[in-house]
Amino acid sequence: MNALAVAALALLAVTAAPYVGYLTLYAWIQPSGSPADKQEWDPSVSIVLPTYNEEKIVETKLDDVLELDYPMEKVELVVVDSSTDDTRAIIREYFADVYAPKLVLLEEDERRGLAPALNDAYAAASNEMVVKTDCDSKLPPDVLCEAAANLADDDIAAVTGRNVEVLGGSEVESGYRGVQSHIQQLESHLDSTLIFHGPFSAFENDALLPIDPNSLADDTELALKIRRQGGRVIFDPAVQYMEASFSDFVKRRKQKDRRGMGLIRLLVQHRDALGKYGKYGKVVLPFNWWFMILSPWLLAATLLVGTGAALSLFGAGGLVLPAAVAAFAYLGQKDVLGPVQALYSIFDTQVSLLRASVELLRGKGDGTWEVDAELREAFE
Repeated sequence: MNALAVAALALLAVTAAPYVGYLTLYAWIQPSGSPADKQEWDPSVSIVLPTYNEEKIVETKLDDVLELDYPMEKVELVVVDSSTDDTRAIIREYFADVYAPKLVLLEEDERRGLAPALNDAYAAASNEMVVKTDCDSKLPPDVLCEAAANLADDDIAAVTGRNVEVLGGSEVESGYRGVQSHIQQLESHLDSTLIFHGPFSAFENDALLPIDPNSLADDTELALKIRRQGGRVIFDPAVQYMEASFSDFVKRRKQKDRRGMGLIRLLVQHRDALGKYGKYGKVVLPFNWWFMILSPWLLAATLLVGTGAALSLFGAGGLVLPAAVAAFAYLGQKDVLGPVQALYSIFDTQVSLLRASVELLRGKGDGTWEVDAELREAFE
């Protein structure tokens, strides 16, 4: 057999092996629901909301908070704001006649990035359960009760949830989030999950730790640090939210690339956790290392070597392989692949992670985020 063909098949087998292993583990464990011993608990709650030039949507978000099915006298809203528009004025006016929740408004004179702002907000949060949410996300009424029920388990120190609807109509992102939810559910039943989500994550106040001021994955970093100090950090599909995401290909690419940069950098920074902390360091972290760092490069190598093999075997006819991959990518980003759309969603994520790795190697990446009109319209 052609040497290039053998190499391509070997690369494909190596790349796919951990995924097959995870699928087998999922079929064996058959995880369902939350691994926590959920009980009724109504702790005092601090909701942390970072804002930057949110004047078009902040009132809608505040309405969302007040509509939560939870005793508002037990809730404080900690807003940390670095806006240059009327966001603060709108927040102050909104709370002028609101008895509860209590408003704690932290005003920044200059924009320092999300992680430093969150460190200040977490330090100001005074209640038992601390919830982080984003301005361009929506929460169902029961989300605080579901989160608290998980944290009532003494072994659980943090919980995140499931995106049940991608605002903005991106089927690609929706497909990936569905796959990601299954992965996180398996990880949580094994030990703890890695990725925590900005639209909604809840933490025990006593478990909070400072995060790196340059972090690009602040919620996941906090969860990882909490796991390292002994608390379990889990995913519960009953904890739900809706998040705005780009449908435009180029904008979605930038959004996913930035997320990928943050996660890759975090894994590298905490590489000493591999093999430690039970199944978290022995199974969960190694799989995420494979998925986010190694697999994208191996997949790219497989496509390159496979194309070389096809050309050497079939001449110009070998161009069918890269053409097929290009067609798959084109149709996938148009959300028209039907039952295999989820497969494209994984491929799309691998492309972003490869691009993110390259950007990190080039020394790119900072802790600020940009306000985008499309996401604001999707939220509205």
